[in-house]
Amino acid sequence: MIHIGQLIESELHRQERSVSWFAQKLCCERTNVYSIFKRKSIDTALLIRICQILHYDFFAVYSLKLEIKDQVATNPVQ
Repeated sequence: MIHIGQLIESELHRQERSVSWFAQKLCCERTNVYSIFKRKSIDTALLIRICQILHYDFFAVYSLKLEIKDQVATNPVQ
């Protein structure tokens, strides 16, 4: 299962951005950002905004997981 909040937090740290910077870009409080980090799922409209802010396609993570799942389903290991 994908934990989107952890992925967002990891990308924010990878970019060496602060939680305060991210909160300002999202137009929310820092506490809301920490709440996002704890989420296993997220509203798509919010995720689009986060993708734009961080210049990272988090949707691709889900797409890749779907592709792998489809490959396993069509080519089961014997």
